[in-house]
Amino acid sequence: MEIKVLGPGCPNCTALEVLVKKAVQELGIEARIEKVTDVKDIMRYAMSTPGLVINGKLRHSGKPLPNLDKVKDLIRADL
Repeated sequence: MEIKVLGPGCPNCTALEVLVKKAVQELGIEARIEKVTDVKDIMRYAMSTPGLVINGKLRHSGKPLPNLDKVKDLIRADL
């Protein structure tokens, strides 16, 4: 599984990255998590950050941040 967290490094983007790592750990799955900070790369997927891309599909963009359970649900949908 490939997961990308989109964001320039703002607090919300960092918080989403932490949530994703925790969700992956709690689900007990293997995933490659990549933090995408380049604006051009972010714009390929979303117009607002933070963004969450799972296996090439945009699953979340903008605020409010999803909670841990929602992140787990988004990940499970692509298992």
